[in-house]
Amino acid sequence: MIENAYLVGLRLAGKKVVVVGGGTVAQRRLGLLVASGADVHVIARTATPSVEAMAGVTLTLRDYREGDLAGAWYAIAATDDAEVNAAIVAEADSRQIFCVRADVAVEGSAVTPATFEHEGLAVGVLASGEHRRSSAIRTAIHEALSSGVIGAGRDEAGTSALKGTVALVGGGPGDPELVTVRGRRLLSQADVVVADRLAPAELLAELPSHVEVIDAAKIPYGRAMAQEAINSVLIDRAKAGQFVVRFKGGDPFVFARGYEEVIACTQAGIPVTVVPGVTSAIGVPAMAGVPVTHRGVNHEFVVVSGHLAPDHPESLVNWPALAALSGTLVLLMAVERIELFADVLLAGGRPQDTPVIVIQHGTTTSERQVRATLGNVAETVRAEGIRPPAIIVIGPVVNMSEGIGSASL
Repeated sequence: MIENAYLVGLRLAGKKVVVVGGGTVAQRRLGLLVASGADVHVIARTATPSVEAMAGVTLTLRDYREGDLAGAWYAIAATDDAEVNAAIVAEADSRQIFCVRADVAVEGSAVTPATFEHEGLAVGVLASGEHRRSSAIRTAIHEALSSGVIGAGRDEAGTSALKGTVALVGGGPGDPELVTVRGRRLLSQADVVVADRLAPAELLAELPSHVEVIDAAKIPYGRAMAQEAINSVLIDRAKAGQFVVRFKGGDPFVFARGYEEVIACTQAGIPVTVVPGVTSAIGVPAMAGVPVTHRGVNHEFVVVSGHLAPDHPESLVNWPALAALSGTLVLLMAVERIELFADVLLAGGRPQDTPVIVIQHGTTTSERQVRATLGNVAETVRAEGIRPPAIIVIGPVVNMSEGIGSASL
C-alpha cells in the first residue's frame, strides 16, 4: 500500500514503456508518455480509435501474457479486469519494474501524479492515490500560477522582457472572475496600472503595495483625464523602464478608445500588448440570461454607442437603418438619452411592444434588471432611477430569458 510516495521525474526518452489496456484510461496516459520520448508499447484486446491512430505507439491487439513486460522500465496496468491488472503488477514486481495500477492506485508500486506544465515548470500532485483530490489541487495550482496569484519563480527573467512596454488589458464587464487568465497574469506583473472607473476594483485591491495605481477617472459626463494625458502617462512610465498596464472595463477596443492608446504608444516607439476582454455588450446580457443571438429568432445583433444624440452632427450611427432591422440592438452609454433613442427607433418602424431589458452594474453584486418595451422604456428607466453604467438590450431575444433567469444558467 502506497502511503508515502516518493515523487520523482522519470527520464523515459528511448526507454521501453508497456501500457496494458487500450481504453480511455490508457488513452489519457499515452499523450505524455509519447511526448517524453518513451518507446511506448500498448497491449490490449481492443483499443479506442484515438489509441489506434496515435503516432509514436506500438499497438498489439491481444490479451496480456506473462513476459510482456520484459525489457520495460515502466509499466501501466489499465485494463478493465482486476485480476489481469493484479497479474501485471505481480510481473512488474518480479522484474523490479515500477508499475501503476490504474484501477486500484495503492496496489501498484507507482502512482501517476496529476500534472501540468507552466512556463518551463513541470508540476505534479499526489494525494495517496486519491485521483479526484490530486486533480482538484492540480487545477487550483494551475489557475493560481496562470492568474499570477502564485509567482512562477521567474520574476527577473519573466518580467525583464516587459520593462519599457505597455499592456492594454480588458478587465471584462465587472465581475473580477471574468477577466482573462492572461490579463490577470500581466496585471500581477505591472509596475504601474492606469485604471478606468469600470475596471474591476477587486483586482486592483490584489496588487502589491509597490505598484503605482493611477485613476484615469473616466467618469461619464463628469471630470475625465484627457486622453492625451493618459497617453502621456503610458509613454512616460514605459520610457522610464516600467511595465505599464492600461486596465479598462470590458474590451479595450469596444468604445473604449483603446486603439488611440495603441497608436500613441507605437508612434512613441513603445511596444504594446493587447489583451482582449469580455465586452459588456455580450457578457452582461449573457449573465442575465439573455442571448444576443438565438436560432430562429434573429440573424444579427448590433452594438451601438449612445454617447451622442441621434441628431448630433458628429453622430456616425444610421438610426433609421437600425430601426429597420429585426434583430438585437445593444446600446452602451445610452441611459442619459434613452428617450431620444426610443423615439427614433419607433419612428423608423420598430414596434412599440419590442421587448427591452436594462441591466445596471451588470455581473456585479449591485446588478439591477428592469424590463420594459420600446414604447415605455424611457419612462421605466426614469421611474426606476437607472443610472450609468447600464446596458440596454432591445429585441425579441430579451424574452428568451423569461422563466430561466441568470441564476439557472
